[in-house]
Amino acid sequence: MFYHQYYPIDVVNGPGTRCTLFVSGCEHQCRGCYNQSTWRTDSGHPFTQEMADRIIADLNDTKIKRRGITFSGGDPLHPANQADVLALVKRIRAECPGKDIWMWTGYLLAELTPDQQEITALIDVLVDGKFVQELADPSLVWRGSSNQVIHYLRQPAE
Repeated sequence: MFYHQYYPIDVVNGPGTRCTLFVSGCEHQCRGCYNQSTWRTDSGHPFTQEMADRIIADLNDTKIKRRGITFSGGDPLHPANQADVLALVKRIRAECPGKDIWMWTGYLLAELTPDQQEITALIDVLVDGKFVQELADPSLVWRGSSNQVIHYLRQPAE
């Protein structure tokens, strides 16, 4: 897997202070996408064990408390990303108790493959649906266009 950007402290891409990882690779290539540089699966930086360790350390940092992590992109559920995203999500669940996991994807929840469902079974919130420029609405919270749906998949961490 490759990633484009990692923000160890982010207050924009989900509720509270969190970490955000923008992965590379998106087959949706929505017209009007603000992150077109993430479409290629080999753009950005290779995702390494060191980066995974850094994310875990940041989530467990007691000086700057993070509520959780956001996965965006690109598309975290792109086939090229699934193995590494699944491994990282499993680590977060095991090593970062109480942290929530948000994920944005262009795929629809009802149409996910079994491999994608294995990932979403471990996350808290999925925002699904392609960005549709004609339905863009800047007043929406956590969504770029009105066709996108916020799915609360687990009870929020206390």
